[in-house]
Amino acid sequence: MWQPPERIKHALPVVNWPSAEQAAAAKLFSPVRIGPTQLTSRTWIPAMVPWRATNEGLVTDDVVDWYARFAKGRPGAIVVEATGIRDVPSGPLMRAGHERFVPGLRRLVEAVKNASNGETKLFIQLIDFLQIKRRPPTDKYFSRFLAIRPQHREALAALEEAPHFETCDEALVRDHLATLSSEQLAGILDARELDALQKGYRERVWDTHLEHIRDLPTTLPGLFANAAGHVLDAGFDGVELHYAHAYTMASFLSALNTRDDGYGGSQENRVKLPLEVIAAVRAVVPEDKVLGLRFLGDEVIDGGSRLDDALFYATKFAEAGVDFLSLSKGGKFEDAKVPKVGDAVYPYTGPSGYECMPSVFSDAQGPFGRNVGLSEAVKKTLNDAGHSIPIVAAGGIGTFEMAEAILQAGEADIIGAARQCIADPDWFLKVRLGHGESVRRCEYTNYCEGLDQKHKQVTCKLWDRKQLDDDDVTLDHSGRRRLTAPAWTP
Repeated sequence: MWQPPERIKHALPVVNWPSAEQAAAAKLFSPVRIGPTQLTSRTWIPAMVPWRATNEGLVTDDVVDWYARFAKGRPGAIVVEATGIRDVPSGPLMRAGHERFVPGLRRLVEAVKNASNGETKLFIQLIDFLQIKRRPPTDKYFSRFLAIRPQHREALAALEEAPHFETCDEALVRDHLATLSSEQLAGILDARELDALQKGYRERVWDTHLEHIRDLPTTLPGLFANAAGHVLDAGFDGVELHYAHAYTMASFLSALNTRDDGYGGSQENRVKLPLEVIAAVRAVVPEDKVLGLRFLGDEVIDGGSRLDDALFYATKFAEAGVDFLSLSKGGKFEDAKVPKVGDAVYPYTGPSGYECMPSVFSDAQGPFGRNVGLSEAVKKTLNDAGHSIPIVAAGGIGTFEMAEAILQAGEADIIGAARQCIADPDWFLKVRLGHGESVRRCEYTNYCEGLDQKHKQVTCKLWDRKQLDDDDVTLDHSGRRRLTAPAWTP
């Protein structure tokens, strides 16, 4: 993963844990209303993909155990991982695009309710994503994937001062291109072709020459609504639409979106489909269920959307009637690290990915609470416009003091903590009961993110090698890591 060039190692913030009485009086542990429901506290576990589903997208025992373990820590809400809305192969990622997924999802809901004694609300994040392929070997790319155009022949003939490349057999052109250096190819291939060679082919929402991409505004509202219906049938308390990072809906919102069919270009056009999806999902969400979304406060890429775009979108989302907004940052394909041959590009490996998951190796600003300014700006804009929907802040928030200060300052309404909750699923409960000194503190080295990048079952280095021989410990596929954190008894 990319890190700031300064690479300053920051110590974890010094903590002074509150007593049980102090915690009881804190805003962090006060209730908050989200649309038709109420959370018992302002503690929130954002969506994370732990790679525990089957390759057919079905819930497994490991999925159930993962979320039940979080639920034992009694957070106000848990958002279940990004779950695909299409019934298509997507590896060990959960899906909700068909009714056959409902029984497993229902079992997951029941496990969380039981583990938290009904205290934790359970939402699920729905996602759509476009096709992406692994980086091909250079010879394979030129022999099979590149569509040879007259421009390639002309540029190659000029480079080699060999006019015969303009008329020779195509196979000779392909063979010769495979021998050229990256610098030479940069003068022959266009930007998309170079990207496909270096990172693997990837669809964009503005590839309207492809029929299925052109038809996304027609198909996506129904797909999201269909999936929402299934998860609500399973008993979830609400739905979170995934409008963040590198995926389809975030790409429609991106300033890079150049579609010329009314769904790209201006801010008004870019937000059009996201609003149509909200309307379609809202139509199937009962009055007693929650509909919210997660989106980007800043894409952090050249030519991408910035905070002014996010403020415009947030206002539109609030006007559309969403019940909460959860803020994130970056996590894009455009600046991702070039993968090894045979691997797929991973959208959290570049500068924008760092801003999404900052580590202890940082610049002078440091990683802790680094993105809170985005939630603060969105909250202020919406409040000034008369909207009061709660805003979820996240990103390097792992102490009671920081979380409480954010809430007291009015910079957000709810505190999301992903990595700290992996490190210690009980940390909210420990703090609330006055046992802060026993919190297992995340070190923000992004060990978990490294496993995610390889699509391995996500664990934490602070607990994954402990008590491996205990009878009740389930191990990962390698047999070397436990799949849930050790138990804690107050």
